[in-house]
Amino acid sequence: MQLLLCIAVLVFTFILTVIIEKILIPVLSLKASQPIYEDGPSWHMSKRGTPTMGGVGFILPSLLILLISGILLSSENREIGTCVLISLAYSVANSLVGVFDDLTKLHRRDNAGLSPMQKIFMQLFLAILFLMARAYYLGDSSVVEFSFGHIDLGFLYYPLAIVMLLGIVNCANLTDGIDGLASSVAFAIGIVFLFISLSSYLDVAVISSCLIGAALGFLFFNLHPAKVFMGDTGSLFFGALTVSCAFALKNPLIMVLIGGVYVIEGISVILQVLCFKISGKRIFKMAPLHHHLEKCGFGENKICIIAMILTLLLSVGAFMLFDV
Repeated sequence: MQLLLCIAVLVFTFILTVIIEKILIPVLSLKASQPIYEDGPSWHMSKRGTPTMGGVGFILPSLLILLISGILLSSENREIGTCVLISLAYSVANSLVGVFDDLTKLHRRDNAGLSPMQKIFMQLFLAILFLMARAYYLGDSSVVEFSFGHIDLGFLYYPLAIVMLLGIVNCANLTDGIDGLASSVAFAIGIVFLFISLSSYLDVAVISSCLIGAALGFLFFNLHPAKVFMGDTGSLFFGALTVSCAFALKNPLIMVLIGGVYVIEGISVILQVLCFKISGKRIFKMAPLHHHLEKCGFGENKICIIAMILTLLLSVGAFMLFDV
């Protein structure tokens, strides 16, 4: 029964995403052409005019499917249904931050949207609400389960949780820099979480099935050469949805490995900035790392494949270190 539900969620999310994207792309082509980062790779200038905010095309079906799933599951098991609805609310709320950011870029006709502090403040507020909702409705504690036993992190759990939530959401945003990359990584993460959760965590299984369907449906239009970009609208939604799965597994630290590509992309930016400020030299030809690979001659689709494989390889470590 659980497997049938997950298949239904995946298939319906996928089909609705494809249908809505087909309808949405011509509209976005007229209303929302992507501003291109001037300091990015020179060949990215050819992407100018590609419609953005395509994340709306997979957020709407995800919202519908997970809302229905959460309500139905609540009638059978209140905790499972509530977990799905809290994760959905957190992800949609983050996508709205992305909507404001994308609309600001379009209004200014520039790649600079909301300021980093504006986004961080809004994301911090949402992260606190997410943790409060999980603690109140689901009884989350500061105990983290590992394969070798459990550790009570005490008060330290909450700052770590905030760092995890903000870090993964924003690193997912950084990963959305070339055709298909953010959706490819989200697809691979969804596969991993579905594999982990199918037998014991129905809430995570349903969420990850939706994630797979949404990412796969969007990839039809987003692989190189992309017909549409997801924008911050979509990347913040994917980041929030993936990290919410880790919290639903009662072990948010698992995201460091399963979301390892996100983490690597974020670290590459931090290292590049620190190194340049200290020594005036750069470690990478360009950050985030996917742009460095581009400048080393890797094609965009090849980078997507590497990212998916790396996600699966890092997840093996998660299976060994974490009790899931």
